[in-house]
Amino acid sequence: MTTPLKTPAEDENEFRSVRLKKLENLRQKGIDPYPSGYDKTHTLSQIQQAYAYLEAGQETSEKVRVAGRIASIRNSGMFIDLSDPYEKLQIFCHKNHLNEEQLELIKLLDLGDFIGIEGIVRRTPRGEITVNAEEITLLCKSLLPPPEKYHGLQDLETRYRQRYLDLIANPESRQTLRDRSQIVAAIREYLSQKEFLEVETPMLHVLAGGAAAKPFITHHNALDMDLYLRIAPELYLKRLIVGGLSEKVFEINRNFRNEGLSTRHNPEFTMIEIYEAYADGHKMMELTENLVAAVAEKVFGKLQFDFNDIQIDFKAPWTRKPMLELVKEATSIDFNNIYSLEEAKAAAQKAGINASEADSWGRVVETLFAEKVEHTLIQPTHVTEFPLDISPLAKPHPQNPRLTERFETYVNAWEIANGFSELADPLDQKGRFEAQVAAKARGNEETMPFDQDFITALEYGFPPTGGLGIGIDRLVMLLTNSPSIRDVIAFPTMRPKT
Repeated sequence: MTTPLKTPAEDENEFRSVRLKKLENLRQKGIDPYPSGYDKTHTLSQIQQAYAYLEAGQETSEKVRVAGRIASIRNSGMFIDLSDPYEKLQIFCHKNHLNEEQLELIKLLDLGDFIGIEGIVRRTPRGEITVNAEEITLLCKSLLPPPEKYHGLQDLETRYRQRYLDLIANPESRQTLRDRSQIVAAIREYLSQKEFLEVETPMLHVLAGGAAAKPFITHHNALDMDLYLRIAPELYLKRLIVGGLSEKVFEINRNFRNEGLSTRHNPEFTMIEIYEAYADGHKMMELTENLVAAVAEKVFGKLQFDFNDIQIDFKAPWTRKPMLELVKEATSIDFNNIYSLEEAKAAAQKAGINASEADSWGRVVETLFAEKVEHTLIQPTHVTEFPLDISPLAKPHPQNPRLTERFETYVNAWEIANGFSELADPLDQKGRFEAQVAAKARGNEETMPFDQDFITALEYGFPPTGGLGIGIDRLVMLLTNSPSIRDVIAFPTMRPKT
């Protein structure tokens, strides 16, 4: 087998050029630089744990087989530090244990190569668990050097674009993504114990419903029709409740919203949506508190977390306050006594907030809340009683028809959850959808379409139901002290390099 011709750019890469020569040398020696498989007896962590009893200078007679990536090479290859995702292990390569062919192989090894080692375990006089290599097997020849190990990979652009380099260089990044996996697993475990049924719903929608957001559009060639990437699974999950699949369902789902990027927003993100028949918004608030606390205890063993310079306490119960009350506290404006859109806009203007783009009383309230209140909600807080005209899927408040039994949960000034007593009245739902269509005609792009099939489903009977959505990415950020959503998503969306 011959080495492919190099491009001019490859010729300029001195490190790669040297490694390509070593690759050719290996092949000339009959060594396969990319073999299939390797039969390990232990992981590196298992070696460290199983032989922790060894005294300094003590050697075993037990032969082991381990594998990993070369993290360092010292003393002309006499000492190699092997690494795997969780641990490091020192390998001792000496002529007393290796034949000439194996000693020549060591000269062709580089940082980043994967190797397998067979040998005897000992603890050095200096106290380090070590394997005396008796056989070295090359498992993968790397053609590019790993990031410089002592300072890690600091450049954010490279870390996010080439996550594999970030993971090689930065143990903290590996741990954050492992924590994310454990958080999701703990969520599943908690809900399963509470007899919730995990389900799957479509990611390709005929209508972009279930949330107020701009969708991504794709095209199905065989049907010759446009489809929308899911912005929320809500309407399908409610259909499952109507159909009686279960009284408790949840879905951990990828959603796609064609909107801006920020430290808290990525075009594709992960949520969990939960629906429980015969529950209401109050029970959903309790579920939010209990679920987050259970996950925090399970994964991290605590309820208090440092985020930047703030300590956040997830111990229940969390604060609950109506939106209008919070706006009044921040602005002295009582929107209970303001009824028309023009009055609302004028009040906002007096408070220094331009709400001229708002197309409803509720939108004005929402604008003031966003500007005057959100940034103050640091400890976990349920904001309740949202305006009806910004809550097209929530049940009306029994004492105030302009409000709903809807809440959003804020932590560190971020919305992390959204929940309702779900709207079950099909005629009311039809009117809400019609209002959304009218708002879109007035220029509001973030509205819901008219979904006749969903209304039909409600007409077959939808029991009183509580619904809840929690943003997984933001929750992981809070629990892992990660300042950017890109830190907790393995492959965040990035603009291509030009």
